Amino acid sequence: MEVQFYNPAHFRVADHETLARAVDALVFGALVTSGPDGLAVTHAPFLLNRGAGALGTLEAHVARANPHWRALDGVDALVIFQGPQHYVSPSWYATKQQTHRVVPTWNYVIVHARGVARTFEDPARLRARVAALTDRMEARRAEPWSVDDAPAEYIEQLSRGIVGIDVELTALEGKFKLGQNRVESDRASLGAALLVERPDLHAALQSLYPRRE
Repeated sequence: MEVQFYNPAHFRVADHETLARAVDALVFGALVTSGPDGLAVTHAPFLLNRGAGALGTLEAHVARANPHWRALDGVDALVIFQGPQHYVSPSWYATKQQTHRVVPTWNYVIVHARGVARTFEDPARLRARVAALTDRMEARRAEPWSVDDAPAEYIEQLSRGIVGIDVELTALEGKFKLGQNRVESDRASLGAALLVERPDLHAALQSLYPRRE
């Protein structure tokens, strides 16, 4: 599937592991496919299984009542993960004090995951899929909730209302628009401003420029 995506070289992130870690951190994505009836989109949490397929597989589930899954088997899919984003004021740039040749912009982190989608309805796989997502999201809690905490018949009943989705990846592409096109003094002043207003974006900036404040 060809995807038109404006991604200048100075913002492009190609390192697979960097992008995989971003997907791990972001989790929530938008699954987009194109079919006879046009574009379809579903928003859902995805876990990246690095051991499934050459580049990994995104694993999720959706409501059976969602018609999107019925046209997913074997089709090209795009999953969009949007990371931290924020308005950038011209006053954050050191250059403003020197030339005033600055304008506002928007900084953001985006990961596009492309692959081939498959669906499944096996009850055991579905239960394992829900348990894996739950365990991942509950792991940081002092007393994590487990699927086993709910009555077995209740989980079985709810599982009949979902369908599993796998997207075996063929490509990961990232755009981290974090001021890489600015001079180093502007990146430093931008980083200082983001540290106050959006520390998550500051962390993304530091991942590209770890020695700069």
